Amino acid sequence: METSGELRGLIVDWGGVLTAPLDEAVTRWAAAEGIGMDTYASVMKNLVDESDSPIHSLERGELDPAAFEQVVAERFRAQGTPVEADGLLTRMLEGLQALSEDMVGLLRRARKAGLRTALLSNSWGEHYPEHLWIGAFDEVVISGRVGLRKPEPEIFRHTCRLLDLAPQQCVFVDDLRANIVGAAQTGLIGVHFTSYQDAVDELEILFGLDLR
Repeated sequence: METSGELRGLIVDWGGVLTAPLDEAVTRWAAAEGIGMDTYASVMKNLVDESDSPIHSLERGELDPAAFEQVVAERFRAQGTPVEADGLLTRMLEGLQALSEDMVGLLRRARKAGLRTALLSNSWGEHYPEHLWIGAFDEVVISGRVGLRKPEPEIFRHTCRLLDLAPQQCVFVDDLRANIVGAAQTGLIGVHFTSYQDAVDELEILFGLDLR
């Protein structure tokens, strides 16, 4: 593993970074299902806050997606909102299937410039349009495939090891602050994604490269 302090690796999230914002996709899905956003927020908060969180178990690959769909559907039904369990995740994530050409192009240019690149995503099943990002990544790390999830330190260390880089040599881009904090605590430089323009501006400064 390279130990130089020079920044050599670019690691990015999928949903909300390579795709449309997560809240937009969720809002469209909830409206189509007849779910109020207050109900959605309440159900998801409870799923996250439980000591044995079904969401965390799903992301680590410990809970089968079909079983997770049943859990979610039951929780919505308990709130008075009937939801069809079968195919729930496919419907929920449908708005994330189109990738940002700007961000995928940035990653391809970063690789061409000599950076090592990786995708690092917390998975809610296997819904990734991998054919759309050919040539963008040296490594792809999906939480459910490796049994780890962000913001756990080991998933960041694992990704850096695959790139043959130290955490201090890597920049991590994510739209969720908790994941940025986890990456920074592990030694990576975190970039909070809000837009392509802001991201490319910051990454060009960090790497000293023209990434447009």
